[in-house]
Amino acid sequence: MADPYIVVEQVTYAYGREDGTDGAPVTLALDGVDAVVRRGEFLAVLGMNGSGKSTLARHLNALLLPRTGRVLVDGLDTREEHNLWPVRDRVGMVFQNPDNQIVAAVVEEDVAFGPENQGLPPEEIRVRVAEALAAVGMTAHRLRPPHLLSGGQKQRVAIAGALALRPACLVLDEPTAMLDPSGRTEVLEVVRRLNRELGMAVVWITHFMEEAAVADRVIVMARGKVQMVGTPREVFSQAERLRELRLDVPPAVQVAERLRADGVPLPRTILTLDELVEALCQLSSKG
Repeated sequence: MADPYIVVEQVTYAYGREDGTDGAPVTLALDGVDAVVRRGEFLAVLGMNGSGKSTLARHLNALLLPRTGRVLVDGLDTREEHNLWPVRDRVGMVFQNPDNQIVAAVVEEDVAFGPENQGLPPEEIRVRVAEALAAVGMTAHRLRPPHLLSGGQKQRVAIAGALALRPACLVLDEPTAMLDPSGRTEVLEVVRRLNRELGMAVVWITHFMEEAAVADRVIVMARGKVQMVGTPREVFSQAERLRELRLDVPPAVQVAERLRADGVPLPRTILTLDELVEALCQLSSKG
């Protein structure tokens, strides 16, 4: 088991001022959250809207700071001001809408934006831009205006912009929520490959069950708390508990569950469509 890279300890966070001076009601978004992101792992975070998953994501690279508790990134406490930029160098962020992250009129200029703001030499910037675009399969589009790209391509440019900073961990906050199915598949495959080939830790915030099914571990959040933690098989085998949290299970798990209810002796460990098909073929071969 890999060492922890990010450690979240009893973190509490609320929106709105407790003294009421901003006129907004206090909303407790995180309530004593403990979590770990291990080096090189693919961690999925699931939850309904308002569960606290996006607030947690923003704590992982110090866009938000805990009201109580602490977040350690590679041993650096995000509450200490001198750690702010070192933490953001280590943890890249990609958000739901790529249009909110793309700032330049040409793809390669947009990817260069982060390294330029770090004051890196031009030659180093060129190398990083080329590597980042190659990693997400966008080299052929390096001179295109972003507004001419598809939604999936734009999200890949946003990911390249984060990669150009060479983070050890990439946090993606519902990066496929605004994409069609082909765009969702495209972005997920790119990130999974980065995780496998570069050993980059990935935190994938989502409400799509089938996306979480490919992770190494899954965290399920509700009402600002961590409700479940485990491998996808461990989590998705608890269908009733997930429904209590107003979440569903991957389609293959749903079908297997219904077949078991009809008396088909399928194992409870089925997670993917391929596994379901294999189990049914084995039953068929036995008559």
